[in-house]
Amino acid sequence: MKVLITGIAGALGREVATRLLVRGHEVIGVDVRPWYHPPEGVRVVQADIRKRPAEDLFRTFRPEGLIHMATVTHLTHSSRERFRINLGGTQAVFDHCHAYGVKGAVFVGRHTYYGAAPESALYHTESEPPMAVHTFPELSDLVAADLYAGSALWRYPAIDTSVLRLCYTLGPLRQGTLAAFLRGPRVPTILGFDPLFHFIHEFDAADAIVLALESRLRGVYNVSGPPPMPLSVIVRETGRQVIPLPEMLLRPLLGRFGLPKLPPGALEHVKYPIVIDSSAFRKSTGFTHQFDEDATIAAYRNAG
Repeated sequence: MKVLITGIAGALGREVATRLLVRGHEVIGVDVRPWYHPPEGVRVVQADIRKRPAEDLFRTFRPEGLIHMATVTHLTHSSRERFRINLGGTQAVFDHCHAYGVKGAVFVGRHTYYGAAPESALYHTESEPPMAVHTFPELSDLVAADLYAGSALWRYPAIDTSVLRLCYTLGPLRQGTLAAFLRGPRVPTILGFDPLFHFIHEFDAADAIVLALESRLRGVYNVSGPPPMPLSVIVRETGRQVIPLPEMLLRPLLGRFGLPKLPPGALEHVKYPIVIDSSAFRKSTGFTHQFDEDATIAAYRNAG
């Protein structure tokens, strides 16, 4: 299969590209970031997915499959730029898929779509609404991109579209929201709260994305790895020190004294769990994670 990956230069994008290549697919990627030495057989075009060079890539390469990973978070981009990249980029990509005959598309989203709140159910299913727009406004652009990708199921019925809501990734690549939160020697928690955190090994996440494309899934699916663990346990097992602080004291300290820099809405995710039910994805694809919680945490810890 000829596969186009947007956001290929990211750590997870590179893993996905390598797996596709090994499995005999023809791979090309587009990203504003460079990938200087991709594996032989992987071609990378450095371009903005919203601009003409990206559309030209669809027109000339004529991919049969698409994996859309070119979304960004509040950790790296401003609000205005996030909306342009996440929503504008997603719209452009699916329009190109429709125009140039792509057969199957995978949108790689995030489980934070569901939001963290005290009244939420412990396990979130795919049918639940996006409460993140209320509890964590900085996620609204990612929620909008997720919803737009899901709308392709009825707008472009000829494309087998799957929206994957991946839980936090963790592992030797040391990339992603949870990895960034755990990066420093001291990790803050909110006094009186110890939420469950759901995570998946980065290599398992890459396998799940490839499996979704090859299975030609249609619909929205949660993707998770081993059972969730309390945040305090994860922090200790990665070799960091837990710093429990009252919420009113933690807010002005964020980004200072070695503590992670977080927007105010992110504190809800340090108080309440976002745990997902991924049984539908496992049933539809036969996916089984290869790394348990101990192996995943050890891979992150030992890569430091």
